This record gives sequence, C-alpha cells and structure tokens, in this order.
Amino acid sequence: MSYMDQALTLARQSLGEVHPNPPVGAVIVKNGKVISEGITQLPGGPHAEIMALAELDYQASGSVMYSSLEPCCHYGRTPPCTDAIIKAGVAEVHIAVLDKNPKVFSRGKEQLEKAGIKVIVSEFSPVVEQLYEAYFKFITTGLPFVTFKFASSLDGKIAATDGSSSWITGQDARDEVHLLRSESDAVMVGIGTVIADNPKLTARDSDGRLLDKQPIKIIVDSHCRISPNANVLTDDGMTLITCLEEQNVNKDRLKAQGIKVIETPSFNGTVDLLSMLSQLGSMGITSVLFEGGGTLASSLIQHSLIDKIIGFIAPCFIGGKNAPTPFDGAGFSSLSASQQVRDISVQQIGSDIMIKGYLH
Repeated sequence: MSYMDQALTLARQSLGEVHPNPPVGAVIVKNGKVISEGITQLPGGPHAEIMALAELDYQASGSVMYSSLEPCCHYGRTPPCTDAIIKAGVAEVHIAVLDKNPKVFSRGKEQLEKAGIKVIVSEFSPVVEQLYEAYFKFITTGLPFVTFKFASSLDGKIAATDGSSSWITGQDARDEVHLLRSESDAVMVGIGTVIADNPKLTARDSDGRLLDKQPIKIIVDSHCRISPNANVLTDDGMTLITCLEEQNVNKDRLKAQGIKVIETPSFNGTVDLLSMLSQLGSMGITSVLFEGGGTLASSLIQHSLIDKIIGFIAPCFIGGKNAPTPFDGAGFSSLSASQQVRDISVQQIGSDIMIKGYLH
C-alpha cells in the first residue's frame, strides 16, 4: 500500500462522522518510514494534517506529508493547516486532490509552494472522486449528495404481492448496506416505507450490533402520519421528520416528543423536496442515503435530485403485475425522455450483484 493509499484509508474512517467537514487523512514520512498519522476530527477539532503534526510536537523538518485533500489555507473554525505545515518544516507535500471549496481551491497549494515546499498533486483517481463526491457537491451547491439505494429481484421487484420483502438479498449485501449507512450523514425513507416495514434505519453488523457511526434518520411525511411507536422514533439516534407547513396536531405531538421537524411549502400537495434538501444542507448534512419507497423515488428522479444509484440485484424472480418496484409513479413517457445512468460499475457481493452509477 502506498503512502497516499494509507492517507485515503484513514480518510474513509471518518466518512459520515465529521460533516460538514470533509473526511481527510494525513501521513507523514521521513527516511522511508511513516512517523505519524492523522484523521480530521469533529467540526471545531483539529484537521488531519494538524493531528499528524501534533504527534511530532510540530517538529517535522525534512519530512514528506501525504494528505488526501488540499490543506486549508484560511481561518474557519480552526487556523489554516498550511501555516502549521510551513512552520513545522515539512519539505514536500503530496495531495490526492485539490479542494473545491472556493476559499481553498489551489490557494493552499500556492501558499505551500511560496514557502519553498514542493507540492505534488496526484493524477485523477476514481477512488478519490468517490471519497469526496458528497463534500464537493455540498461545498459548491449547498445541497447534500443523494444516493438512491434499492434491492430488487432480477425482474425488478422489491417485494412480493403480499408485501413481503425480507430478505430479497443475502447477508453479504445487507452488510454492505449497513456499511453505506454508517458512511452517510443521513438515511432517508418515505412515510409509506415506515408504515409498511417499520424499519430501524440504524447501521448494524451481521450480528445485529450497532456500529459506532450512526446516520441521522430522515422521514418524508407530508401530513405527519407516523406512529409515535415507530422504530425510527423510539430507537436511539436522531430522527428528522419533514412535512408540510400546515396545521397538524400530530406535528405538535412530534415536537412535544423532542423530534426535530422540518417544514416545507407544498409542492402539488406534498413536501417540496428541493426546499427540504436545502434545509438539510443548511444543517451541515452533506450526504443522504435514500432507501425508498417508490413514489418518493419517482419524485426525486423526476426532479433530478438523485446523484447516484446503488442497486443490489438478487438472483431470483418474484413476478406479479402489482408487485412493487423501486421506481413507481407515472414514469417517463418515452425512452428518449428517460434518465440515463453513467459511469457504471458492477461487483458481485455474495450471491447478489451490486450496480453503481450516476445520474445527470
């Protein structure tokens, strides 16, 4: 494993935990040996580069630093990382990718070079692009990156006609989904999914134990129909209910329970999804894993609000004209009007197939 690969591995460990900060890992090397490492801490805490330098008491003369993201060069919650790198005597800095934050982009690199530090920016890497896809969208648009995850049979059904859906995919695929949850800032479903399945929406291991990192749970519930006994409300973790700006006794009851409620204007009688995502972004939520249902998926796709698709395809047929599919609603009127998925990758997960791709 290269030194930069080590930095990227460290960065991935903080996915879903340090938002709205980007996940960053840093490795410092001297005489061909790793002498310190760092991971970005919670907002307000030290960045990865500072964590790595602190291990050396900020004495890093002649060393080489590998950082998964361009070091910051401005005052935010913390002082600039570039100042500390220069003061510590680092001789060379390798950066996996420049930061698209307008306050940083290329400026961190330029400050280091002006101080006589050699800076090398890595060539394009899909691994790096995926690591920062949510942060880069958030920092340039203010909106969270939305990933639509679904599991279906070979014939595109997510449940049988009797409503049963557990379990279409195998344990390996389910473990992958729980990992995706733990790496996301939030996981979102519609109220129909909550009523039908009563999910917990937690991130768990194969033995059912909670993982260390848990996503915020978001329920899109226009008229606050959720039961006060729903698992997403009674289990540990933060839950947000998004609903319409209208008088509703259930909304008052949710607020009395201490549940955070996000209100939006009406869009054709339902939650205004763009308004909802804008409010989530203003809360510092950079990534949302959307897990259904089909009606909400239709609305999100129709309004180009989904960035990424992750589909788990199980080797079975369910059939049934009325069996639900991942994408309901009116659909697109023609093939030419349909949204195409690009940059597709395919991977076998146990007995299932995982397909990833991007929209628009």
